[in-house]
Amino acid sequence: MTPDLRPDSRPDPAIRVRNLTNRFGKTVVHQALDLDVRKGEVLGVVGASGSGKSVLLRSIVGLQRPSAGTITVLGTPVLTDPPSQSDVRMDGPGAVQNRWGVMFQDGALFSSLTVRENVEAPMREKLDVDPATRAALADLRIAMVGLPASAGDLSPSELSGGMRKRAGLARALALDPQILFLDEPTAGLDPISASEFDTLLVALQKALGLTVFLVTHDLDTLHATCDRIAVLAGKKVLVTGTMDELLQVDDPWVRSYFHGPRAHAAQPQRAT
Repeated sequence: MTPDLRPDSRPDPAIRVRNLTNRFGKTVVHQALDLDVRKGEVLGVVGASGSGKSVLLRSIVGLQRPSAGTITVLGTPVLTDPPSQSDVRMDGPGAVQNRWGVMFQDGALFSSLTVRENVEAPMREKLDVDPATRAALADLRIAMVGLPASAGDLSPSELSGGMRKRAGLARALALDPQILFLDEPTAGLDPISASEFDTLLVALQKALGLTVFLVTHDLDTLHATCDRIAVLAGKKVLVTGTMDELLQVDDPWVRSYFHGPRAHAAQPQRAT
């Protein structure tokens, strides 16, 4: 079991990963990896390049089939045969997939669709609602992430980097998920835009009661948003704990990451 610096007895975590192994040819990225993500927390996932942060996220959401192990999300095993199209509707056996939203790097928006149409895309696939209702729901998500109403009619190429990130977040929230997966959400943003995104994330997490799985290398984001942080190293989760707890860990990589020059510059108070 992964060392947790502050274990607790709360049952049924939002996400439970056990003995996860991911191989690509002869390369082993994860070996017998364990991780629990508690309900209602923001968990940051960090590690050196190549440690498998994004691979772990993709494994949990079903985009990467692990070589071994089990993954349970909201009490449902997810490493099963892919459900049929009818099963992935909101009330089908595969409906657990509709209880999470994913925001990939740079938003990963469909370039041929407007922002509104991008946000509508998950609804069009999963919800049985008329076009007017779907558009209204999309406009609500667009407003929730702080974009102006006019952004709905724009294409991704007409947006700034920060606006694309927010549009990607709006699409991730399209189906009112309980869990939000974010892959490097502030990468490529200027410091002001990154800080504004951190503040938005904290506000949405509190207002919606979200569980957030956050892959990042941004120390400012870790300080501003995360309740706990999981460190990937040696093909496993080396340690999980709060920022204060990880600052006390006596491991070479952990000390270098959390005590280096960038770490000393990145110690703002938590976003409110």
